Amino acid sequence: MPEGPAVSHVIPDELLRRFDVPGPRYTSYPTADRFVEAFTEQDYRLALGQRRAGSMALPLSLYVHIPFCESVCYYCACNKVITKHHSRGAEYLRHLSRELDLQIEHLGAGQSVSQLHLGGGTPTFLSDAELEDLMAMLRRHFALAPGGEYSIEVDPRTVSAERLRALHRLGFNRLSFGVQDFDPAVQKAVHRVQPAEQVFALVDAARQIGFESVNVDLIYGLPLQTPESFRRTLAQLQALRPDRVALYAYAHLPARFKPQRRIVAAELPGAADKLAMLSASLDILRAAGYVYVGMDHFALPDDALAVAKRQGRLHRNFQGYSTQPDCDLIALGVSAIGRVGATYSQNAKTLDEYVDLLDQGRLPIVRGLALTRDDVLRRAVIMSLMCQGELQFEAIDLGHLIDSRRYFANELRALEPFVDEGLVTLDEQGVQVTETGWYLVRAIAMVFDRHLQADQDRARFSRIL
Repeated sequence: MPEGPAVSHVIPDELLRRFDVPGPRYTSYPTADRFVEAFTEQDYRLALGQRRAGSMALPLSLYVHIPFCESVCYYCACNKVITKHHSRGAEYLRHLSRELDLQIEHLGAGQSVSQLHLGGGTPTFLSDAELEDLMAMLRRHFALAPGGEYSIEVDPRTVSAERLRALHRLGFNRLSFGVQDFDPAVQKAVHRVQPAEQVFALVDAARQIGFESVNVDLIYGLPLQTPESFRRTLAQLQALRPDRVALYAYAHLPARFKPQRRIVAAELPGAADKLAMLSASLDILRAAGYVYVGMDHFALPDDALAVAKRQGRLHRNFQGYSTQPDCDLIALGVSAIGRVGATYSQNAKTLDEYVDLLDQGRLPIVRGLALTRDDVLRRAVIMSLMCQGELQFEAIDLGHLIDSRRYFANELRALEPFVDEGLVTLDEQGVQVTETGWYLVRAIAMVFDRHLQADQDRARFSRIL
């Protein structure tokens, strides 16, 4: 299994440019753009009932979406509601409670949960008392397992050390801070001003309080960023030394995401500068001792994510790379996406529709997908490549009762350019992603995406680097 590229290795710019194409992030397969409205609330209820009846159900994970933010970050592509009226939090919790009751009616109470993630929006928009109510609500219906991963996304502007202590008392053991960039000019350009000193103080407090892992998000490709300015941000990150780093490429899609229209396109760095930022980030983080987990995730060697990578236990879900086993995911809240058995489902994307469906006594499912046998097979292949960096023919053959080399004959031929460029090796045992190929694992996985190969219109996806 590849451990990621060595610090001294440099990918030629020409190679990066050639393979830097639009493509999915593969937090699921098939991807969410394939969901259909023909998948209804009734289909989801059926999936919940089948899980309840099954004696060999997958482990369970929970995701709760809190959509509210006090102010808009211009780069943001998340589902959010901008408001300063914190009274809206209490009303939203009442509807989350209704949704949860409807879910439990078909799922059954008391199931064990080993992973919980609160995302947004800004989960810390809710008050400490409201977060306490939410956690109590979840604990009434589920058994949160000891030693599980319980994480929350935190806007540093919305918390203090005292609030972090409150989160820890509620059972959260992992934090994710949205930083994006430490440069004040870049922060101003994206409407997210937060002094570096504030972030450093909060991370220090989190360590003293006893959080098991602290993640920091960075974005390269933002307006006014240069390779030199981003190196300064990376130097500050080295001093901060979070347990995990998520390094995302900014995708400027103003036609799809209205807040991005406020970004001055002329201030965005060019493609060459973006690649220089990525290259510097990979070198600096690896030199600082971080394990390159894959795609945009890095972790210190003793962090659970890096350990899972070494032991071949890495998985992906709608939040990215995960240490947890292959899980069913119960998703709560507006726009939330879940997975139960061989189905995906998504809640209503607007708050008004979400509330209206719940007020009618209905689960707010508006679209989803029931996977075919081919979908399940290709999901296994793509996740193996994305997480373990390999495809073992024998394992796929035994698990899905096929002959991989015949079933994927066209795909294996399509891998030949990747073999020629040293990105993968291909033999009788299977496909192995090389150290160089690990940079471009999304492009490799795309070869096995039947839906993508049938639809060459990829403009709806961000570029892979």
